[in-house]
Amino acid sequence: MTKEQRIGHLSMLAASVMWGLMAPVSKAAMNSDAVSAMLVADVRAFGAAILFWILSLFTKKEKVDKRDYVKFFFAGMFAILLNQCVYVTGVSMTSPVDASIITTTLPIVTMIFAAIFIKEPITGRKAGGVLLGACGALLLVFGNRLMPGAAESVGQTAHSSNLFGDLLCFLAQCSYAVYLVIFRDLIKKYSPITLMKWMFTFASIVMIPVSARSLALTGWSSISFMEYAELAYVLVFGTFLCYLVVPVGQRYLRPTLVSMYNYVQPIVATIVAIIWGMDSFNILKVLAVVLIFSGVFLVNKSKARHAEDNA
Repeated sequence: MTKEQRIGHLSMLAASVMWGLMAPVSKAAMNSDAVSAMLVADVRAFGAAILFWILSLFTKKEKVDKRDYVKFFFAGMFAILLNQCVYVTGVSMTSPVDASIITTTLPIVTMIFAAIFIKEPITGRKAGGVLLGACGALLLVFGNRLMPGAAESVGQTAHSSNLFGDLLCFLAQCSYAVYLVIFRDLIKKYSPITLMKWMFTFASIVMIPVSARSLALTGWSSISFMEYAELAYVLVFGTFLCYLVVPVGQRYLRPTLVSMYNYVQPIVATIVAIIWGMDSFNILKVLAVVLIFSGVFLVNKSKARHAEDNA
């Protein structure tokens, strides 16, 4: 293994661990009456925009094509506004384990959208992977409703999972998948700092009318030190740093290896959620994880083989 590959692996592992902690940490913050899902979304959008602008002052200025500002706007809508706001809302309603497992469907959803929008072929192996992943997602969303005794047998509360919250988390993955497919040329054209600076800026501008009243009515004095620390984690580690280190992994590792690190997120979220007493990992969730991971593995393996055949 080369030095560059080690750096790539460490970068993706760090990002996956930070993202994996996002669900239980943000869930813990939102357990307070003082911290709403909208506030967490506002902290991520407005805070990250400020941090990326500050960082851009210390890096080489990159010229942006005027025609690309429109693309930055819509990329920000799909990758940040719809993705983050919908995901945080979903996490506030469902269990952190459910939310983190659903994030593993991103490669499958991306493959489907790629076939629809850019006519990327779907092989038999890809189709099999999609079917396995879909079965896992459906089992995760509907399993505890169809078999409530299974959840209760391991001490899971009836309020741990939430159907609408699970669906919102999945919708967030769909939104980000649209961003990856439609704006892939924009992603390759600009540096992560330039890309994120403008995407977060446009997302923040759109959020101002919706967030202004919520921010004004927030009882900042009623937010505890621990809750401020949790919000700081969401901003600095779960948003800002993750968007910086992931491109490093993408530079030094094959796409298949990069996507495999997505599997770390539910493992981290599950361990933390169980330790904190926020959730339990029953047999239905285990089966859902196996199905989703198997599906994503088949999709990634098919993509790798397709790339090798065309090399």
